[in-house]
Amino acid sequence: MKILIINSGSSSIKYQLMVMPENEVICSGMIDRIGLETSNITFKTAVASREETLPIPNHKIGLQKVANMLLDPEKGVIKSTSEIAAVGHRVVHGGSDFSATVKIDEKVKEKIKQLFELAPLHNPANLEGINVAEEIFSSAEQIAVFDTAFHQTMQEVAYKYAIPNYLLKENKVRVYGFHGTSHKYVSEKAIKYLKDNSKIITIHLGNGCSMAAVKDGKCIDTSMGFSPSNGLIMGTRAGDIDQSVVFYMIKNLGYTPDEVNAVLLKQSGMLGLTGYSDLRDIEAEAEKGNKECLLALQMNAYRIRKTIGAYVAALNGLDGIVFTAGIGENSSYMRNLICTDMDYFGIEINTEKNQIRSKELREINSEKSKVKVLVVPTDEEYEIANQVFQLLEN
Repeated sequence: MKILIINSGSSSIKYQLMVMPENEVICSGMIDRIGLETSNITFKTAVASREETLPIPNHKIGLQKVANMLLDPEKGVIKSTSEIAAVGHRVVHGGSDFSATVKIDEKVKEKIKQLFELAPLHNPANLEGINVAEEIFSSAEQIAVFDTAFHQTMQEVAYKYAIPNYLLKENKVRVYGFHGTSHKYVSEKAIKYLKDNSKIITIHLGNGCSMAAVKDGKCIDTSMGFSPSNGLIMGTRAGDIDQSVVFYMIKNLGYTPDEVNAVLLKQSGMLGLTGYSDLRDIEAEAEKGNKECLLALQMNAYRIRKTIGAYVAALNGLDGIVFTAGIGENSSYMRNLICTDMDYFGIEINTEKNQIRSKELREINSEKSKVKVLVVPTDEEYEIANQVFQLLEN
């Protein structure tokens, strides 16, 4: 079964064509800078790749370009769009309505639209991708996979805020959690590796960062909340902050609400602390003696360690920690910083193992560490394709 995975962002489209259940990637690529004259499109197969820079004014033209590449007589991989059985769409916010992958119909699209206010940077682009894919790949089933779905197993004690009850009942204000596709994928890999051990903390570290406490394969708590903006320190997002700071900025410093929002989401985090948003640059500067960069890395690790401690309490124990995503998989520096002085929890890493880079699941803890410390490369595209395949098969 050929399944096309589409991750439609505000100014980008990532795509991957897979054969399931064989887990064979036929082609992959992305379009970025949609809406600019210098849009960039990449297309890669096992035997060839191509890249173009051209104006792509909107998502519809972008997806049409993807279809043209898939169908290209010389370098394409299909002869007709009818070969694609399903299109799996990543949808960031599913609210409390969606706890599983679903076939898309008008009611589903309307609910995605109703959630625009909760994910204004993501859900509109996700819905646009769905609408365009329905036109171009008209014979395929359109399936939605929600970032929030994995976290819907949280109990009320974990997802409810201490605010008036009507805000939950009438306005759906609660913890939702994000990066669920990644947390689900790596936690299942870790559980399979650890066998009977089932108390796991998954740590997704990229430009966006989040953690989840997973017990017996189900999420019981997560660091992101009502939106993807709180919790850990991120590339440009502040993470957890006293809400009084928001009102102080508005009342005393003259910021508008939109300006505060822009500061906390786009000018804060590692960028606000260091002037850099790419962790590789920050690590390089820290090694040169840049005190601001060193402090920012220490702050980042400190907040992650605090959350590990909270989740050990929530889980009443710990069998394994999982590092994943761009930083989690590739930064031995951050993994070491996070796992230092955690011996009370039985967490200790092996320095040599921590330096190894691999695309495979690997164990980096020392022999005497009571907790397994794993690096598990995430594969959200596979997870989406697998969920789509399972839905259609069942």
